[in-house]
Amino acid sequence: MFAIPKKAAALLAAGAAFAMPAAAELSAADLAKLGTTLTPLGAEKAGNAAGTIPAWDGGITRPVAGYKPGGHYPDPFAADKPLFTIDGKNADKYKDQLSAGQMAMLKKYPTYKMVVYPTRRSAAVPQCNYDETKECAAKAKLAPGGNGVVGCVGGIPFPIPKDGNEAIWNATLRYKGDTFAHNWAQAAVTRTGDYAIVKFEYEYDNQYGNCSKPAKDREPNKILNYLQVTTAPARLAGQILLVHETVDQAKEPRSAWTYNPGQRRVRLAPNVAYDNPGTAADGLRTNDDFGMFNGATDRYNWRLVGKKEMYVPYNSYRLTSPALKYADVLKPGHINQDLARYELHRVWVVEATLKQGTSHIYAKRVFFLDEDSWAPLLSDKYDGRGELWRFSEQHSENWYNVPMFFGTVEVHNDLQSGRYLAMGLRNEETKIYEAIKRSPADYSPNSLRGIGTR
Repeated sequence: MFAIPKKAAALLAAGAAFAMPAAAELSAADLAKLGTTLTPLGAEKAGNAAGTIPAWDGGITRPVAGYKPGGHYPDPFAADKPLFTIDGKNADKYKDQLSAGQMAMLKKYPTYKMVVYPTRRSAAVPQCNYDETKECAAKAKLAPGGNGVVGCVGGIPFPIPKDGNEAIWNATLRYKGDTFAHNWAQAAVTRTGDYAIVKFEYEYDNQYGNCSKPAKDREPNKILNYLQVTTAPARLAGQILLVHETVDQAKEPRSAWTYNPGQRRVRLAPNVAYDNPGTAADGLRTNDDFGMFNGATDRYNWRLVGKKEMYVPYNSYRLTSPALKYADVLKPGHINQDLARYELHRVWVVEATLKQGTSHIYAKRVFFLDEDSWAPLLSDKYDGRGELWRFSEQHSENWYNVPMFFGTVEVHNDLQSGRYLAMGLRNEETKIYEAIKRSPADYSPNSLRGIGTR
């Protein structure tokens, strides 16, 4: 059990309230809970009192039948039957287990629904990430000002978080693979359902927590090297974005560069951060919306509200099936909710409010982090008037060949305009996950021109 007040723990067991974390530093007794009463990443290993959330048994750690390396992921839970459906008519019955954004979508769109399935705690990561979490948790500290983490080169730094900043850094530094490439598409969908597909090739060279490299061989103070190449449509093809993301951003901020094929020039891109518009997103997401949240935390005050049980997107294999076309997924108002899967899971609730004297188009953001993986699954975003503006969902899967719990279709819904952005579409792609080998020189600004002309 977490070191939380007895009253809050009892309410959590009943699924009726938030659980507040202890304010003290982690003790040896707390660390001893990792891998015993808690999972190695800090989740409650036991199921809930109602039996609607099972105990975590290690997740899925090997490929299921039918999986072919590099390709799509067959659904290990395809035989599961829906338990019930939440829609606009019965949403109030489940409001305690829904976010404000989910409630708004259910009330706004008669066609929006959430089909709820049995809870499968499938999340898993490599053993080295569990080991590094245990080591890291004993010495991790927030960087000065809270904008980064020091003392760790891998693992979840704060598996028993004391505040919201620690929790969001857990999300940022969760295991997201070693070094790999994949392709996906995105679409900005109008109110009437029109869209144009934009396609990308991505490379993620994770340094923090890279299980294929000894700690001494990882680039210091580096989360990852990130490469994005736009491949379609023709008017955008050849544009490249390179990002070096750091662990301690108080010491060394993010660096970014772009390559424009028309100009054949590499330029510094200091605006690839915060609330500047995302690539080819038609203004429907900010740079720090990518992956639900990324980058510096210094413009917000972060509050750990607690933990609660919620209906969240999970094990979304059907949504990414190669048997579907993008037209099957993209519908007016929202994605095809017949294809989405929701389950009851415990999530950490983190509230970010804009600091006085700083600026961002979101005055408040509320994040819902999966306790088993630390992945952000939902995000409610408010404008400067305090009105709910955007709602985001990250549909995720266990990529069991790695293994890692990874975001696939990421949807940013604009409740005011009625438009949405769907990212991470893979139904019509063939390169889903390809392990690659790279050196730091492959992710230098000087390499971009060569990538753009090869």
